[in-house]
Amino acid sequence: MQDSISGTTAEISGTVEKITYRNDSNGYTVAEIKAEDEPVTVVGIMPFLSEGDSAVFYGEYTFHASYGRQFRAEGFERKTPQNAAAILKYLSSGAIKGIGPATAQRIVEKFGAESLDVIQNEPERLSALKGISLSKAKAISEEYAKQYGVRDIMLMLSKYGVSPDKCLLIFRHFGTRAKEIIKSNPYALCEEGIDLRFEVAEDIARDMSFDMESDMRISAGVEYVLRKNLANGHTCLPENKLAEVSAKLLGCDAQSAKSCCGRLADCFRLCRKTIDGTVFYSIPAYYSAEEHIAARLISVKQYISNAVTVDALEIDHVEHKLGIKFEELQRKAIFEAFEGGVLVLTGGPGTGKTTTLNAIIKLFENRDLEIELAAPTGRAAKRMTELTGREAKTIHRLLEVEWGEGEEQHFARNEKNPLNCDVIIVDESSMIDVLLFDSLLKALRLSCRIILVGDSDQLPSIGAGNLLNDILTSGIFPSIRLKKVFRQAGRSRIITNAHAIINGMKPDFSAKDSDCFFMHRADRYSVSRTVLELVCERLPAAYGFDPVKDIQVLCPSRLLETGTVNLNNMLQSALNPHTSDKPQLPFKGIFFREGDKVMQVKNNYDLQYRKDNGEYGTGVFNGDVGYITDIDRRGGILKVRFDDRVVTYFSEDLSQLEQAYAVTVHKSQGSEYDCVVLPLFDVPSKLKYRNLLYTAVTRAKKLLVAVGSEAVWNEMAANDRKTLRYTLLGQFLKEGGSVVNGFIPY
Repeated sequence: MQDSISGTTAEISGTVEKITYRNDSNGYTVAEIKAEDEPVTVVGIMPFLSEGDSAVFYGEYTFHASYGRQFRAEGFERKTPQNAAAILKYLSSGAIKGIGPATAQRIVEKFGAESLDVIQNEPERLSALKGISLSKAKAISEEYAKQYGVRDIMLMLSKYGVSPDKCLLIFRHFGTRAKEIIKSNPYALCEEGIDLRFEVAEDIARDMSFDMESDMRISAGVEYVLRKNLANGHTCLPENKLAEVSAKLLGCDAQSAKSCCGRLADCFRLCRKTIDGTVFYSIPAYYSAEEHIAARLISVKQYISNAVTVDALEIDHVEHKLGIKFEELQRKAIFEAFEGGVLVLTGGPGTGKTTTLNAIIKLFENRDLEIELAAPTGRAAKRMTELTGREAKTIHRLLEVEWGEGEEQHFARNEKNPLNCDVIIVDESSMIDVLLFDSLLKALRLSCRIILVGDSDQLPSIGAGNLLNDILTSGIFPSIRLKKVFRQAGRSRIITNAHAIINGMKPDFSAKDSDCFFMHRADRYSVSRTVLELVCERLPAAYGFDPVKDIQVLCPSRLLETGTVNLNNMLQSALNPHTSDKPQLPFKGIFFREGDKVMQVKNNYDLQYRKDNGEYGTGVFNGDVGYITDIDRRGGILKVRFDDRVVTYFSEDLSQLEQAYAVTVHKSQGSEYDCVVLPLFDVPSKLKYRNLLYTAVTRAKKLLVAVGSEAVWNEMAANDRKTLRYTLLGQFLKEGGSVVNGFIPY
C-alpha cells in the first residue's frame, strides 16, 4: 500500500469488506477496505462497488483528530475476481441484481473460475441451472455489463477531468452503448442532461482524431452556445449573433455556422422564428414553452367571463372591516381581479400591494372560490404566508414535483391531473422562468383566474426568460401599477430612497435618525474593513442585531475585495473562527464549520429533512439559508438547520452549499432581512445598473447601511438600461392578441 501526506495523490489496493453507506442516485459510497491486512475507510463516488470487490483506489488521505484517517477516492479501478472463492464472495454480496447467495453458489459450483466469463459472454449457459430461465440469464448478463460499462466510461474519461459522478450520469444517459456513442461522436457529451463543457469534448475529439470540420462538431457547437446562453436569461438568439459566437467557439467562419443553424432548424433540432426581418433560433423546449404561455394566457382572458363580479358597496364593506381606505388604483385592481381572467399587479415597497391582495383574497373567499397562493422560492412563499395569513406554497411544491435520475423533474400536477382551484395568486412573479411558468399553466384549469404579483423594477429571473416584463409590455392584459407611497411607509428612508432610485432622483442620507445610511470610504480595503466592523461590532452594539441571523451582507458581485468570496472569508474568521474543539470540513478551497451560516444554491428535491416535531420530508430550495449544527469529518457529513428542519449533507452534496455571511444581490431575490449592509465600491461595470441597486435596497426591512462610494450608487441609479434578454414570448403575445375569439390551445 502506498501512502502519502494529506493533499497529495495516493493509491491503495484492497478488497471491499463492507459497504457502510451507498447513495444509489449518484453512486456516493462509504466502504471498509482490507488493504495489506490493514482496514481503511474509503469514501467517494464509486458506483457499483460491492462487497468482495478487489480494486485500486486513487485519491488522498484525510485525517480527523478523533476518528483517524480515511481515504477520499477521486477514482477507482475494479479488478475482476480471479479465483472461484473470490468470485463466490463477489456474487454472493448481491453485486449483480438477480443473483443471491444460493444462486451464486450454484453458478460457481458449475463454472468455477470461468463464472464471470460465462455471465458476460455466454449467459445462455446459465439457463441450464435450476431457477434461472433464459430471460433471467440475459438480465443477469445485462446487469453485469452495466457495471463494467460504468467502469469503462470512468477509465475512458478520467484523464479529461470528468468526475466519477458525471461518468455515472453519462452512463445512465446513454446506457450500455455509452462508450460506443462517445467514440462515434464525443460532442454528444454536450447534450442537454449531460452538459459537459464543450472544451472537454474538444479535447476528447482531438485525441480520437475526430474530423474537426464535421457537421457533428459544428452542430454541437451551435446548440452548446444556445444552451450556454440560457444561463444569461436568453430563450433565443438572433441568427447573426448565434453564428458569430459559434464561429468564435469553433474556429470556423460565421457563414458555416449560419448554414448549420438552418440545417438544425430543418431537422427540428432547433426552432426558427422571424421577427421584423430578423431570424431567431431557440431550443425546442423553450420555444414551445413561450408559445404555449402566450396561447394559454390569451385563452384564459377570452374564456373567463365577468359572471363573478364585485360592486363598490362590497369594497366599501371590506374597507370598513380592515379599517383602511383604498386609493383609486387599489380599487381599480380589485375590480380588474373580478372582471377578467388575468391580472398583473405591480408596485414598489409601501404602495399597498399586500393590502390590495388581502382584499382580493377576502372577496374571492366570500364567493366560496378555491384560492391557491404560490411563489417561486421557499422564502418568498414564507413571506407571502406571513403577509396574507394563508398558506402559500412554492410553485414546485404546489405542482407536486417528482425528481428522477439525472436531475430531471416531473410534476404530478399537469394537464391530466390539474389543480383544483378557481384562482391562483403568484407573488414575486418577476423571478419565474418560462419553463416553470409553462408547467404551472398546464396544471391550471382553463376556468382558473390568474393574478401575477410582483415588482417589475426588480431583477429578472435567474432562469431563462423575462416573463413579467414580456407580459406587461404586451399591453394585452390588465395591469395595475401602484405608485402612491402611503404615509406610514413614507417615513422610511429605505422606501423613499428605493423610489428615488426608480425615478432617477438622488438619494437622501441626511437624517441622523434614519433607517438608511451611507458611509463614505475611499478605497476597497477600507470598505471591506468597515463592513466587517459594522457586522461584528457596531450594528449589534447600536441596534441589538444578531450579527449572523439578523444582518445580511449583499454584494453586487462575487469577485474582488468587496465581493462575496472575500467577505465570506473575513466574516467567517471573525464570527466563527476555527478552534481545536470546532469541527470543520474542507471542500474545494473553503472550510465549512459548525455554526456557519450557509445557503442552498440549487433546488434539490431529494435531500431529506427531519422537522423538530419528528416528521420527515424531502426538498431544499435555492436561496434557503441555514446554519451548520454538526460535522462528521470522518464520514464527510454535515447537518444544516433550516428554520424547523434539519438536513443531512454528504460529501457529494456540498457543492450545493455556499457560505452565506455575504451573498450576491441576485441570490437575495425573494428574501427580506432585518438589516442589510451593502458594499458599493469596485462594482463591475456590467453590474452597475438600476435594477440591481433597487433590488438590493428593497431587501432591507429595518435598516440599510451602504458603504463605499456614493458616486457608484448614483451611477447605478442613473443607468436604467434593462438587462438585455432575447425572448420570444412578447412576439407570441403580440401575434396571439389578434387571434379570433374562442381560440383555445387544447
